[in-house]
Amino acid sequence: MENTTYDFPTEEIELPSKGLVYPEDNALSSGKVTMKYMTAKEEDILTNQSYIQNSTVLDKLFQKLIVSKINYNDLIVGDKNAIMVAARILGYGKDYTFDYNGIEYSIDLTTIDNKPFEVKNKGVNEFDYTLPSTGVNITYKILNNSDEQKIKAEVDSLKKINKNDSSELSTRLKYTITSVNGDREVKTIREFVDKHLLARDSREFRKHIKETQPDIDLTFFPEGNSNRIDIPVGVRFFWPDF
Repeated sequence: MENTTYDFPTEEIELPSKGLVYPEDNALSSGKVTMKYMTAKEEDILTNQSYIQNSTVLDKLFQKLIVSKINYNDLIVGDKNAIMVAARILGYGKDYTFDYNGIEYSIDLTTIDNKPFEVKNKGVNEFDYTLPSTGVNITYKILNNSDEQKIKAEVDSLKKINKNDSSELSTRLKYTITSVNGDREVKTIREFVDKHLLARDSREFRKHIKETQPDIDLTFFPEGNSNRIDIPVGVRFFWPDF
């Protein structure tokens, strides 16, 4: 992180995507955003019950802290995760304490690294994948904040019709996949997900995305464990006094 001259202290944040998935005319293609330190005014956002209830509290906070002139809705999920960690550091410091299996751990958040990420075509957010069981060729994109809002709206709408509806996984796939065997029709993609995408292929595809998309490495080695475990990002992450 590097200081920049403003009327308030700021830091420059390196995005996990390195800006490679954004078009060249998009400010995010620089691979960096500048954020300011959290003040008591921004902390008010974290206690806003309306924001908390409609699940927009962190988005509202991040938008206030980002100084760079960007379109917030263009941010892909992994880059938002990096901004989340930066916001926590700028607000409450680098030390994060949490409980795992009854043991308390403390992690220095500044040691969290971005996952390695490269692309063949800079500025193009589309990637190829062949489903292992059926051999169907698909293309897909990395979801951004705008996509996430559309997915939430569609899932919420379906739940109003049927409160027991649990279609978030398939809905997310419908927004992620951009073509099926070269066919880019939305109707084709939705029908493929609903009727032809095998569960085993869906699982492998989601695993592939998780392993390859730009993001931060929110894992650690707990004491006495040889496997990496996800760092829990619960209420204490932004509410350390909870």
